[in-house]
Amino acid sequence: MNRSRSIMLLYDNDPELRELAEMERDSCQTAIQDLRQTILSLIIPAEESDMSDLVLEVTAGVGGQEAMLFTSEMFDMYQSFAAFQGWGFDVLEYTSSEIGGLRHGSASISGPLSYKKMKFEAGVHRVQRVPKTEKQGRMHTSTMTVAILPQPTEITFTIQAKDLRIETKRASGAGGQHVNTTDSAVRIVHIPTGVVSECQQERSQIKNKETAMKVLRAKLYSMKLEEETSKRYQTRKLQIGSKGRSEKIRTYNFSQDRVTDHRIGKTMHDVRGFILGEDLLEEMSVSLQQFSQQEILLDLLGDSES
Repeated sequence: MNRSRSIMLLYDNDPELRELAEMERDSCQTAIQDLRQTILSLIIPAEESDMSDLVLEVTAGVGGQEAMLFTSEMFDMYQSFAAFQGWGFDVLEYTSSEIGGLRHGSASISGPLSYKKMKFEAGVHRVQRVPKTEKQGRMHTSTMTVAILPQPTEITFTIQAKDLRIETKRASGAGGQHVNTTDSAVRIVHIPTGVVSECQQERSQIKNKETAMKVLRAKLYSMKLEEETSKRYQTRKLQIGSKGRSEKIRTYNFSQDRVTDHRIGKTMHDVRGFILGEDLLEEMSVSLQQFSQQEILLDLLGDSES
């Protein structure tokens, strides 16, 4: 006890020594965290899709024009996040609303660990704020949905041509005279599952067919992985797949300047900084990955005990 008191007095009397000790403590804590993550990565089996690229799909939900405006902001957030990570981001489809919002959009994202870092974004995102279109200053609640589809390689996943029905039609909506007078829009149906993929973004039927096929392959591959995942981790709180897409996962409350992820109970402030798609979104992504690793580790320990 006297020795501890003597050390504390020594720190108080020598600010430089105290600063040195605090730096050493921080360095040790960082090293412990790094070692912990290394151990977890060695124990926990890698998911087949973690090294995949992905297809991002965003769709406006409840809330009319405000939901579409929020969907547009979210699409921009993910595009910024891709740039922040150094990933490629190619827009596949972008169906805008009358006042500049987004009804539905999709993009191909490619880069190291892109699916692993993005997969927990899948689900329903809720915004609470006073819309630009609101004249009486009332708070509105709107939603949009994010789907994160791992993009398989030709080697890992193939589709039989006999299982496809490919249809062409004239594109609808904006796009000019050429788009509306040629059969450039493509619709592909996977007959065994009934899964449909459409594209009318480009003037070229060939390009639209390539894009629709890319999204279809991602959807079917995601279904395959969801089935495997649900078999292995039925009790996990962080579900990747159909459950995640139907449940509210995160709230963006502008009046309280906070973002709350309901799966892990994490709240961050500076909502506008968050939707810039940089450091704060990266921090949330890391927290979700760490929580998921803990869940998997508990599952593994439970299996070993049983």
